[in-house]
Amino acid sequence: MYVAVKGGEAAIANAHRLLADRRRGDASVPALTLEQIAGQLALAVDRAMAEGSLYDPELAAMAVRQARGDLIEAIFLIRAYRTTLPRFGNAVPVDTGRMRIERRVSATYKDLPGGQLLGPTFDYTHRLIDPSMTGDVPVEPPLRRARTDAGCPRVTDILGQDGLIEPDQPDDREPGDLTREPLEFPAGRDLRLQALARGDEGFLLALGYSTQRGFARTHPFVGEIRIGLVDVEVEMPEVGFPVTIGRVRLTECQMVAQFKGSAKEPPQFTRGYGLVFGQSERKAMAMSLVDRALRADEFGEERNAPAQDEEFVLAHSDNVQATGFVEHLKLPHYVDFQAELDLVRRMRRAQATQAAASDESASGDDREAAE
Repeated sequence: MYVAVKGGEAAIANAHRLLADRRRGDASVPALTLEQIAGQLALAVDRAMAEGSLYDPELAAMAVRQARGDLIEAIFLIRAYRTTLPRFGNAVPVDTGRMRIERRVSATYKDLPGGQLLGPTFDYTHRLIDPSMTGDVPVEPPLRRARTDAGCPRVTDILGQDGLIEPDQPDDREPGDLTREPLEFPAGRDLRLQALARGDEGFLLALGYSTQRGFARTHPFVGEIRIGLVDVEVEMPEVGFPVTIGRVRLTECQMVAQFKGSAKEPPQFTRGYGLVFGQSERKAMAMSLVDRALRADEFGEERNAPAQDEEFVLAHSDNVQATGFVEHLKLPHYVDFQAELDLVRRMRRAQATQAAASDESASGDDREAAE
């Protein structure tokens, strides 16, 4: 046993050296800097921050580099680091209505107060490999810069003025914190949104897609997607008013879905909400689709689709937890497997013995019938 352990330690240490060598790649090629990763692979960094639940572009770039581009591994690294940080207070809820907008689009209204702003997007690009990506190509500066939003009301506010959408009711209760307390079911919407914000983009994307294919009772429209910088403020008892301590880039998506009404509520639109760190609109859209699907009970709708099953969605959306459970299968299970191997062999012997006894009994019956 001692020899096996020592041999294992040496193999693991060598695996670490090999990993570092593969991470570095060809030594004749300049190494990637954190500034290059954060600036040129920004969407990967944004996803790592969003699902790692920690807004720090430099740290996220470091995690992406350490993980060799494996974003789930990078998210795991960020989550692990996050647990070491002290919490010194809570921020005031961010006001996305005052966002310094970089991108703002709506699929419901063409002419919006404040206008639509395409911003940086792949939506209107040709999905063809660009040969110029092989080198450093000069980039033309954009014609318009991001601007402070002073006259860009949300689409849901416009609908709300006519009473055509469910009211946006503020909740004064202290929100839960699933980073400190384990998730229990049924969960409130505050915890559901936290779990979805940290959830795996691919998993939520598939669930959101399923709602569009009929596996839920929603036919949504993108009320609005907005991306930009918002102020982070904290209450300072010493001065008596909130103080801005920094800014973060967020993506907010509000879906609007038709609701036929009930005995208590008139026909109107309902909301699905998504809010994520960085430029992550695919994730925010998927999150808002799933959020609306999970609100089925609020509107008296049947829950008969996967995206409407709260426990199924929330218990399986966390990619760090899912990774741990799936990837532990590749670790040594020698004793367990030998036990199951022995069990299968004994079951096969018992089956063979039973079959032989059955054949012998059948032969005896045949002989008796012949006599």
